[in-house]
Amino acid sequence: MNPQHLLIVFVKNPILGKVKTRLAKTVGDESALKIYQKLLEITERETRKVNAVRHIYFSEMIISSKWKDDKKYIQEGTDLGARMLRAFLHGFLQGYKHIIIVGSDLPDITKETIETGFEQLKTNDIVFGPANDGGYYLLGMSKIHSSIFENKPWSTSTLLDLTLQELTEQEKTFALLTTRNDVDTYEDFVASSLYQTTKSKDERNITRNS
Repeated sequence: MNPQHLLIVFVKNPILGKVKTRLAKTVGDESALKIYQKLLEITERETRKVNAVRHIYFSEMIISSKWKDDKKYIQEGTDLGARMLRAFLHGFLQGYKHIIIVGSDLPDITKETIETGFEQLKTNDIVFGPANDGGYYLLGMSKIHSSIFENKPWSTSTLLDLTLQELTEQEKTFALLTTRNDVDTYEDFVASSLYQTTKSKDERNITRNS
């Protein structure tokens, strides 16, 4: 395990009616929860392979059975930016040199993608994993850049473009990884590899509501 690399994972507690709410509008709360539980399994499996220390941040309560042997915390902050900023600051204060954060809604997250992010931090100030919806599924830094987290239109299609424009004006260097599809809506789910796996297992209960 590389003691200079920290991988932060943001996790929503898998509670009926509180996860994948946009997806639930189409498939219902129970199916949305099942989909999220699968995403959580993928995230845990792949992040545990990464050569880095891991800090797992839960939205509401720590689940001791997940990410055994890794440090666990509760997210704190008034919005996503504030919560991520606190997690990064905590990591840098502990002495980690390169820090990456990922969420738990990307069916195609892999060990290789995350480790490529750490490699990019050797020559760039910041690294992003762009998402198809205009946001990002991965963010990495070698020192804190607070502006990334301040006054941003979270969960909008302009988030990454506005962030990159600001960083360019500040003359910061950044790298972009492969664009991937995170799952927030039914359309995201249908376009994802997880949908094909679900279909192949004949789990017909995860379908679009009439």
